[in-house]
Amino acid sequence: MAFLGEEVEARPEGVTGPPRCLKDHIEEALFERRRDLFTEVDLVFFDTTSLYFEGEGGEEVGERGFNKDHRPDLRQRVVGLAVDVQGRPICCEFWPGNTADVTTLKPVVERLRQRFRLREITVVADRGMVSQATLEAFEGSEPPVGYIVGVRMRRQKEVTTEVLGKRGRWFQSVPERQNSKDPAPLKAKEVYVEDRRYVVCLNEEERRKDAHDREAIVAHLRQQLRQGDKSLVGNKGYRRYLKVEGEGHFQIDEEQVKAEARYDGLWVLRTNTALETETVAHVYKNLWTVEALFRTAKSILETRPIYHKCDETIRGHVFCSFLALVLKCELESRLRQSGLGWEWAEVIRGLDNLHRVEASLQGRRFLLRSHLQGDASQALRAAGVAIPPTLRELP
Repeated sequence: MAFLGEEVEARPEGVTGPPRCLKDHIEEALFERRRDLFTEVDLVFFDTTSLYFEGEGGEEVGERGFNKDHRPDLRQRVVGLAVDVQGRPICCEFWPGNTADVTTLKPVVERLRQRFRLREITVVADRGMVSQATLEAFEGSEPPVGYIVGVRMRRQKEVTTEVLGKRGRWFQSVPERQNSKDPAPLKAKEVYVEDRRYVVCLNEEERRKDAHDREAIVAHLRQQLRQGDKSLVGNKGYRRYLKVEGEGHFQIDEEQVKAEARYDGLWVLRTNTALETETVAHVYKNLWTVEALFRTAKSILETRPIYHKCDETIRGHVFCSFLALVLKCELESRLRQSGLGWEWAEVIRGLDNLHRVEASLQGRRFLLRSHLQGDASQALRAAGVAIPPTLRELP
């Protein structure tokens, strides 16, 4: 692992950011293997997560910060993952654990352009990754960087007053569900504020749920206020609907309850692309692929716990999970292309139980293979691996 994470190029004096490591060369070589004359990374999905350490966590990367796994008592590092439009991991990046998400997006895009020789690129990111300075830098670069990003509806005055205040015709992209396995309903409309393009999205199913949840909270608040109001202050879900009245007592803020209703089921995107409104909405929804990969790395691939003490070993440890994600995505792609039915849990169960042993009988030697279980046979077929015979005599 230290071999994978060791630095191969010294950072120039005064230059900050992650060092160039052996793992960077491997990522670039993997990208080149599937690159041809027409290969372009038109869309890059990017998100970050935190990984905590059982110990000090290296010389530079182990810091305390906002922990997404609810372990503020432990040191951590921030890990970023870039994924292409096919859901294939492109690269992973590392920062000290106290790095703010909003500072990671711009340097990642610059490194992607340099490392993978990309000219035109469109980045898709969540609202916590973006600042106005980052968007201005994207638009001012040559050529400009395209972006589709979420915006904070409640914190940006322009969005609250102008974008959500403008009326317009909704375009129904996905109708209401007929059964539980259907995709979630989606409506979208385009709004311009001067030259800034916004796309407002609405999920009617979520709108009804948000309204129901708020009504339940307010009803419970009214009941609790009759018994005493001091215990409600520490609850964030309650606090947004309360206001102080009289001699330090709390009452329900009816104006705030009414104001929250305008956000039910909505999310707002900002983009500088020429993509159609419906496409922008669907592209942003695909950002969940990065979140799904993070969940896979933390649970199925067992990235944690991390006990290493050296930076290069920590980088190598996390990069091993990245390589496992690459293999998992490739196998899933081949299974889909082969038209085979499969469940990932059954693939793993079948491969874990696949064994071959050597046995001797009357002076002759044999190889015995265990019975294929689960979806192991599907995975072997998709990967082009010949299944060995159940019984084979050795010379």
